[in-house]
Amino acid sequence: MARKLAVTELNRMSEASFREASKLPLHIFLDNIRSGNNVGSVFRSSDAFRVGKVILSGISAKPPHRDVLKTSLGAEKSIGWEYTENPLAYLQQAKAEGWKIAVVEQIDESISLEEWKPSSKDQWILVVGNEVRGVSDEILPLADVCLELPQFGTKHSLNVSVCTGMVLWEYMRCTGLSALRG
Repeated sequence: MARKLAVTELNRMSEASFREASKLPLHIFLDNIRSGNNVGSVFRSSDAFRVGKVILSGISAKPPHRDVLKTSLGAEKSIGWEYTENPLAYLQQAKAEGWKIAVVEQIDESISLEEWKPSSKDQWILVVGNEVRGVSDEILPLADVCLELPQFGTKHSLNVSVCTGMVLWEYMRCTGLSALRG
């Protein structure tokens, strides 16, 4: 009969080892995320996939906000992060440095997530937006691609942290999980 693995059997990295380990050429950009719980959850997902960095902007809660800490479970200590007061200038500079920008937003030019074929040779910034208003309008023109997750219910909306986790998984599926398993 199957059994759950003990924590000691999971071979988890220490925070120090994690900080030294190779990271994905992928950053997560949180554009005005109003819920600290969503921010903390994105930190945890970013830790799970060894994302390079989380960038916070606008009203997004920053560690040590209690809701961020509640859901990040310490991931804010392992994942590199920064806050920018000028999201547009930050993303323009990143593009000038060769980063590609993938925005998760429902627009007339969005492609379905499964159509996205990122390469591990490229550096990507994944932008996710406010739980009500989505990604800021001034960021949209910077996008190299706009991604939409297929949905078949009545809401046509997913929680921002759930959506981020799904896009991270698709990125890993397309670029190869073997890069981090080793």
